[in-house]
Parts: sequence; structure tokens; C-alpha cells
Amino acid sequence: MATPAQWLAGARPKTLPAAVAPVLVGTGVAQALDGFRLVPALLALVVALALQVGVNYANDHSDGKRGTDADRVGPMRLVGSGAASAQAVLVAALLAFAVAGVAGLALAAYSSWWLVAVGAVSIAAAWTYTGGPIPYGYRALGEVFVFVFFGLVAVVGTTFGQTRTVEGLAFAAAVPVGLLITAILVVNNLRDVHGDAAVGKRTLAVLLGERATRWFFTGLLVAAFVVVALIGLARPWALLGLLAAPLAVPPARTVLAGGTGPALIAALSGTGRVTLVTGVVLGLGLALS
Repeated sequence: MATPAQWLAGARPKTLPAAVAPVLVGTGVAQALDGFRLVPALLALVVALALQVGVNYANDHSDGKRGTDADRVGPMRLVGSGAASAQAVLVAALLAFAVAGVAGLALAAYSSWWLVAVGAVSIAAAWTYTGGPIPYGYRALGEVFVFVFFGLVAVVGTTFGQTRTVEGLAFAAAVPVGLLITAILVVNNLRDVHGDAAVGKRTLAVLLGERATRWFFTGLLVAAFVVVALIGLARPWALLGLLAAPLAVPPARTVLAGGTGPALIAALSGTGRVTLVTGVVLGLGLALS
């Protein structure tokens, strides 16, 4: 039986900035459009956090059953370590998805029932990342889906839940968020590249190789802040988002210097920190614009 501390570690709290940042930015866009509503914003946050925890437990369950988590560096793997059964972790994932579903229904009731379809597709995407017969995370498509669902869908959906409109500003603001969250996945997969290759998990890092993946990671960080600067041309207060740029230097330096193992765990934490701070300052800048 896993301890509460092990369950918390299995939820991978260091990935939660990937859930919070899109909601902050989407809410900032809503305020910029004079459409901010507190209750839908809070419901969107619950949905995002529950989905993130759900996908983390779902990944633990699926990878553990496939045996790809048997020898890993990084956060606690409940199934792979033997701390919890696959069935128990599956129940935890389903409970998290249920919380996301209930909050999503409440959000749809506040705004539009179209969000039910968006939520259903998001949960399906979360499960099939490493679950189901054809997991796309094993086919080098994880980064694409992360950008789409944690970037575009999360930011635009948060804004839509409050304003009931689909705006170009929301799509633009979603791009840097999506790029930073994709960078979290890239450095995570870079850390696991040799283990993934050994068990046949064909992530993008495995296909590109270490050197190209390191440059790809750095390019994502640079591109994110270039887009923030471009948004600032139309919404000058959005340039506050550039205040987070210096925080991207340490993880980029670690990755480009050839860091492995524990060094990449620190880079992963640093990338999560960059993502969260960018969400705060970019969201604030958009709200002020």
C-alpha cells in the first residue's frame, strides 16, 4: 500500500504549472476583452489541475503495466516501483478525471455546452497518451498533443468559458504557453531517452537523438518569448511576460551543456517554474492591456 507521500509524488506536482499557467493566461485574455468572470475561471482551474493529475496517474498506470517504468530516473512511479497496484493507480486516474468532468459540466452550464465536447476529447487525449491500444506518446506525437491541448485548448477554452467568444488574442496568447509546456515534456523525455529507447518507447527525443533534442528544447524556450514580444506589439502590457525570460537561462544552460539524470530533473523543475511565472506575468500584462 502506497503512503500518502508516495501518492502525492506519483501525482507529479512539479508538472502542475502546466495546468495553472494556461488558465492564468486565458483569464488575462478574458479580462483584456472585458469578459472576466471569477466562477468560470476557478472552474477552469479545477478542470486543468484534475486533468493534469489524471494524466499523470494514467501514465503511471499504463507505463507500469507495459514495464517501461521499471528503471527510471525522476519522480515516483507507483506501479513501476511496486508501491501501488496498477488497479489502484487506475482508480486514482479515473477519480481525477471524474473531478475534471464534474467541474467541466459546471463550467459548461455557466458558459456553453460545447465545452462538454471539448472536455470529453481532452480526457480521451489524456488517457490515450500512454494508454489504449495505440498510445500516441509511444509514437513521437506527445509534443504535438501537449501543445494543442495544454496550450491552445486550455487557454482558448478558459477565455471562452468566461467570454463565450473565440478571439484571436486567446490563440496568440496560447502559443507561448503551449511552447513552454511542450518544453517541459521535451526535457522530461530527454531525461528518459535511453530507458525509453531500450523498451521501445519511440518518443520524439528517441527519434531526434540527444543532441537535436537539446537544441529543440532551447528553441522552444526562445520561441515562446519571441511570441510574447510579438504580442506586445499589439498589447504593450503583455511585454511583462518577458520578465520571466531570465528564468529560462538555467535550464537551457543545463540542457545545452549535456546535463543528464539529476541535472535534467533540476532542468525540468526550472522549466516548470518558467512556465508558471510566465503564466502569472503574461496573464497580468494581458489583463492590464
